[in-house]
Amino acid sequence: MTTRGWRRWLFQESREEKSSDPSHNPANPHSSHPWWQVVCLTGVDYFSTLGYQPSIAIAAAGLLSPIATLVLVLFTLFGVLPMYRYLAAVSPHGQGSFSLLERLLSFWPSKLLILCLLGFAATDFIITITLSAADASAHLIENPFFPKAFDQPILLTLIFVIILGGVFLKGFKEAVGIAVVLVVGYISLNVLVVGRGMLELFQHPEAFQNWQSALGASHSSALGLALAGMLIFPKLALGLSGFETGVVLMPQIRGKVGDNPQVPQGRIGNTRKLLSSSAIIMSILLLLSSLVCTLLIPLEAFKTGGPADGRALALLAHQYFGDGIGTAYDLFTIFILWFAGASAMAGLLNIVPRYLPRYGMAPDWTRAARPLILVFTLISCLVTVGFKANVNAQGSAYATGVIVLMGSAALAVTLQVWKKRMVWKTLFFGLVFIIFGYVLGTLIYDDATGLRLAGFFIAIIVAISLVSRVLRSTELRVEEIRLDNPARALLAKLLKPGTRLQIVAHRRNQGTLAEYQDKLRRIHDDTFLDLESPSIFLELWVDDASDFSDVLEITGVEVGPHMVLRGQCSSVANGLAAFLLYLRDHSGQVPHIYFGWTEGNPVLFLLRFFLFGEGDVAPLTRAILQRAEKRADQRPKVHVGG
Repeated sequence: MTTRGWRRWLFQESREEKSSDPSHNPANPHSSHPWWQVVCLTGVDYFSTLGYQPSIAIAAAGLLSPIATLVLVLFTLFGVLPMYRYLAAVSPHGQGSFSLLERLLSFWPSKLLILCLLGFAATDFIITITLSAADASAHLIENPFFPKAFDQPILLTLIFVIILGGVFLKGFKEAVGIAVVLVVGYISLNVLVVGRGMLELFQHPEAFQNWQSALGASHSSALGLALAGMLIFPKLALGLSGFETGVVLMPQIRGKVGDNPQVPQGRIGNTRKLLSSSAIIMSILLLLSSLVCTLLIPLEAFKTGGPADGRALALLAHQYFGDGIGTAYDLFTIFILWFAGASAMAGLLNIVPRYLPRYGMAPDWTRAARPLILVFTLISCLVTVGFKANVNAQGSAYATGVIVLMGSAALAVTLQVWKKRMVWKTLFFGLVFIIFGYVLGTLIYDDATGLRLAGFFIAIIVAISLVSRVLRSTELRVEEIRLDNPARALLAKLLKPGTRLQIVAHRRNQGTLAEYQDKLRRIHDDTFLDLESPSIFLELWVDDASDFSDVLEITGVEVGPHMVLRGQCSSVANGLAAFLLYLRDHSGQVPHIYFGWTEGNPVLFLLRFFLFGEGDVAPLTRAILQRAEKRADQRPKVHVGG
């Protein structure tokens, strides 16, 4: 394949990806499915944690694992679930908590917060890929039929990661049917293994009695056990992953006939069924799996390299059902863990193009999937090598990313209900947010790996974003220009055959007749503006300079004999350039724009342009026009008075 062919293939969209935001895509072409099928689609991420969660929990909490898991389950059902059920109602098109925070905040604080959250999201999704692949490798290596000569966890994990990237490069579409088969099969096997473990405990009650005695020796009261469980449960935070996916996939959920497209109550109700059912199923399996694994497997088996390291339930499957059922459990675990990595990759490919290019904080090629896939695959390979494909070593980093994302959702919901003056809901969701803060603080105190990794991603994202924003500062970025009827009428007066199209850039003060007359006189004296031809004033001001692209809406007014067009934009120079090109394209004539000279420090002007969308407007407008139109004879003319 030639270089041009490789480039065409690389930047061609590798998968159909329509925006789920109805403001961008009113038709919303997503095919929908019954909510119970989408449970399986989200379950490949959520339920797959059963492959490693019991091992990580026992390695962290020891005999207290069931108590800490109970605390986790109670927090899931009575804290996290209500929060996401509310988020589903205010984010019915899959925008998620990021979009809600973006709407609640504004300007640069909103953008900087999203950049930081993207760093934690990258931590969450990248570690999902690497941890899931590492655990899939552990299940493969520990299977008795797997050749021991290939006992190379790092190499096998890298192969899993690269295969995942290769699937996406070829063209990946999430298949509900595959997810249903994987989740139904995996959950069935887990119910079988956990049920057999519970039967073993009923047949040998001394195991439960020995566990109680061991706990009683270290904790004298039930209250002490409960407090110990509360202190330890943050280490089990991996069991909370998957809720955000349920909200992001809302466009896939079938609602009711006649649903309001803006507030689809049927879809919202079915999403709540999805969230509730998955939370209940996972809570039961987490609690029972923690109990049977803690009581039936020696603690020494959970040490690094031990037979239960990252695969406790698989060990019980082989122990109680033989290598046949055990191998089936291993295969389903491997595939669902792989599919969890696919879900994480899809999440990255959804988040990065949704925010960074729109902020102007990523090169435009990040809108294409394949270059991003190569970048994410490379990062995942580096992280795998850095953690030596160790499941437990990645647990803290994964949990940190998960908790920050869920904590941001708690913050978004709290701010939303506070804005609506819902006092009791504000207190409730505020408490949930505080608990997430406690969990995050505990995780960081015990192991700051996740914070360091997220900090690294944040630093990279911010650095790339700032450089990209500077490099793209002269890029024409107005998406659309809309004129009201008075503006169209004024332009009709200006666009007369044989007349020179003269636009006077003006920064309005009082907007009086004398102000416009004085500006016209000074422009004529400095630039030899033709007073015999009609001129029109163009007044643009900045509404939100942190936005990179926007729609320019122009209104028309008349001040005495003077015609005036007014509008808001994210950058004055960019708005002026876009309007001049719009005027040229609709009139067939090259317009002329006239500026007064601006005095001041050029460095400060550049900084003002970058942060506030203003600065030395005339040369910036010309630079944008030069970049947008290479033909000098077709480029609008810029005149600056001395």
